[in-house]
Order: sequence, then structure tokens, then C-alpha cells
Amino acid sequence: MPQPSHPILVVSYGEETRAALVTTLNNNGASTASCATFCEAENLALAGLYSGILVDLPSIIKSKGEEKIVAYTLANFFPILRVRTMGGMLVPMAMPGSAKQDKSLGDFLTKTCSAFEPRKLRVFRRHPICLSTLVNYNGVEFRGFTLNVSWGGMFIVDLSAEKYRVGEPVSILIPEFGCTIAAHVNRIKPWGMDRHPPGVGLRFDSLTESVESVIAGITRTSKDFDRDRLTA
Repeated sequence: MPQPSHPILVVSYGEETRAALVTTLNNNGASTASCATFCEAENLALAGLYSGILVDLPSIIKSKGEEKIVAYTLANFFPILRVRTMGGMLVPMAMPGSAKQDKSLGDFLTKTCSAFEPRKLRVFRRHPICLSTLVNYNGVEFRGFTLNVSWGGMFIVDLSAEKYRVGEPVSILIPEFGCTIAAHVNRIKPWGMDRHPPGVGLRFDSLTESVESVIAGITRTSKDFDRDRLTA
């Protein structure tokens, strides 16, 4: 049976429970990343790729404040299996009102997590903003417009997105504000895929003071207080 291509985040406030969850996953052929808090899991998910989350249900119930918000965000981004440990067994437990989850650890690993496309958690919230753009790619300028903008990058609609390559550098000119931003190609959405407008996700390499002023003005947010988190 297929196994997840990347590690599973394991979250529990209890050290013994966390160790038991990790051992069970390892015995089932899955690699893991052990986390004592949901914020710790969030930091890992911002920096690397993961295939899902195995979490101790009592830890979700006990979470408060920022921890509760982060737990909710992670559960809406990754496949998640909520469990209780009973002796040497893991018993899947559904929460009232939560999305349907797998009924066994085996299904969670071999069906749900193995089919999930691992990707990093977004640092900043996306804002639906339309701006005209000129993208310079390999010395050629391409006209487009943004579908959304964040402090970390932007998605630009382009009907021939296949011409781009992930990781390659670009420069983005926003004529309305007369500013240019250095970036690189982070994601490509071809035409006709997932009922999503075709185009490229561009991640900013750096922001000058003048560009930060433009982004603050159009998003009406501060870079330090615009984390991409959900609220229940």
C-alpha cells in the first residue's frame, strides 16, 4: 500500500502520549515530526513539507487562545486524524461539527495522506486584489493581473502559465505604483486545472521600504499582524 511521501506532524501536550503516537506511526512505516504544541507544528509547516497531522484529541480540547486558532488552521489545511490512546491502541475520535475523518490509521496513511499534495503552510493571508502587472521572465515581458496579493507574494493570471518553471527568478512591475519587485516562481497552475484561473504563484525575494508601503496601502494590513490563520 502507498505511504505518505513526507512526514506526519504528531501533536500532543503529553510527552508519553506523543511518544506513543510517534512509535505507532513509525511501526506503520511513516516518518514523523514530533510537536509539543500546535504553534510548534505551525512553525515546522511554514518551513517544510508534510503529508498530514496525527493529534491527540484531548490536546485539541485543552487548547486555548493562539493555540486553538493554530489548531483550527492546521486542521483545515492538512489531512488530520484525531485519536485517543488506549493502552497500546489508537482510537480515532471525531469531534462534533468537524469534517469527516478516516476510521482507521491505515486508511489515514495509505489513502488520505498518500493522496495529499504536500505543501508549505502559507505565512501571510491572501487578499483578493486586482492589479495590472508586467512580469519580466528570461528577458521577455508578459502582461497580466493579480488574482490575490499577500506580504509574501502574489498570484498572477496567465493563460500560458506552462512557460514558467518553478524556482526561476522574475521581476514584477506594478505600473499603477511604479514599483518593481524581485521574486521567483513558486507554483504553476495550468489552464483547465482544478477549476482555478491559470497562472503563476510568485514568492517575493525581498521588499524595499517603498514596496512595503505599497503593500500596506493596498492590503490595509501590517506585515507583522497578517498571519494566514483561520478562526472557528
